[in-house]
Amino acid sequence: MGQAGGLNSQRAPAAGRREPTVLYDLARPLVFRLDPETAHHLAFSNLDRAHALGLTRLLRPHVADDPLEVMGLDFPNPVGLAAGLDKNAEHIDALADFGFASSRSHRHAAAAAGNPAPRLFRLPPARALINRMGFNNEGSTASSPTCRRAAAAASCWG
Repeated sequence: MGQAGGLNSQRAPAAGRREPTVLYDLARPLVFRLDPETAHHLAFSNLDRAHALGLTRLLRPHVADDPLEVMGLDFPNPVGLAAGLDKNAEHIDALADFGFASSRSHRHAAAAAGNPAPRLFRLPPARALINRMGFNNEGSTASSPTCRRAAAAASCWG
């Protein structure tokens, strides 16, 4: 986890530069033609397809085994996914394939629409994204069964 350049990097890229990937370099111009929120949903639907075909395991970065216990919970490594990306706990297994030991779905008891669109903004020169989606989610009643069915359910917590 402490390696410069990311979880699966063997060496650090030059300062301020990333190592190019063929898939990213091909997809970026197409994805950037889409509204940012549409691109977000498209990425997740394709992630789910890739997971169903077993492809996400092939793309998994190397995450060293480094088990730890936190507040009585056992994790295979210290790499967790923060709240907000998978708000409805719909992509638990696909995200776990990438090596995340835990995923915080940030579910709320009541469903909420979140902030009005537009609520995602790209800043290409800074290679950044502003996320003002808010707490849009289907509520814990809708996502709890998904957590229970997921193979990586132990990593799902809200």
